Amino acid sequence: MTAPANTIGTTERDAAHNAARRRSMMANRFGFYSFVTVFVIFCLAPFVWTLLTSFKGFNTLFAVPITYWPNPPSLENYQKVFALDRFRWALLNSAIVASSATFISLIIGSFCAYAIARLNFPGKNFLLALVLAIAMFPGIAIIGPLFRQFNAWGLTNNYLALILPNVTFTLPICIWTLTAFFSELPIELEESARVDGCTRMQTFYKIVAPLAAPGVFTAAILLFIHAWNEFLFARTFMSQPNRLTATVAIAQFEGADLAAQYPWGEITAASIVITLPLVVMVLLFQRRIISGLTAGAVKG
Repeated sequence: MTAPANTIGTTERDAAHNAARRRSMMANRFGFYSFVTVFVIFCLAPFVWTLLTSFKGFNTLFAVPITYWPNPPSLENYQKVFALDRFRWALLNSAIVASSATFISLIIGSFCAYAIARLNFPGKNFLLALVLAIAMFPGIAIIGPLFRQFNAWGLTNNYLALILPNVTFTLPICIWTLTAFFSELPIELEESARVDGCTRMQTFYKIVAPLAAPGVFTAAILLFIHAWNEFLFARTFMSQPNRLTATVAIAQFEGADLAAQYPWGEITAASIVITLPLVVMVLLFQRRIISGLTAGAVKG
């Protein structure tokens, strides 16, 4: 028994429609992945070029025509960089400043974020907006008054001159990140702890802090990266060679003679050295970072 003609026509139209839809989806997917590929190449190209340049010797670096691959690869630039006492001091200074600013911001920001998340008071949203405005404030606008004040207090060439401004600009990031995270934690757990006799402080460090570990870890990574990459305050407040941070030390690299006024090989090697810890940190803990960033944005 044959099927009606209208049924056959409908089936053919549905098949044609599905085929056209699949072609459209494939075209959209191809366009999307092509765009992502080009975007990733565009973002990674400077880093890859810097990495390749850091392994080139002086003759290869300035060879004509240009050589894209180091042939042969050389560790000469890295040896020169680590032979500089100033750069080794700069790495230590950056680690001290970034770690101190991150620790202080986490301690203060955790309590502030917890209070904002749990307490209801007038102007709560305005306070959060004000915190965000502080993070968006340009550092160049306050660099002059800060320099005069720190100079009067004798804090120039002192770690506090870098830690305090870094805390000022990293604290809002910490508060915003942790406020969203604390808001999603079930308050019933805290109420149960209070019923069992825990004080507010005991409830915080026994119940809330362990549950908020992914958010705190994410905030710590973001704060450390921000403080590690800071340049403006370090360039202004530090003048002694043994007090420079890594970003400023790279900017002050000078060649031994006019032919190598800008030692690009050493500059690129130093750039890789100070960038690599951040890249490794993000790659190792990317799952925690993603979970920490998304946990405060998902209800329930």
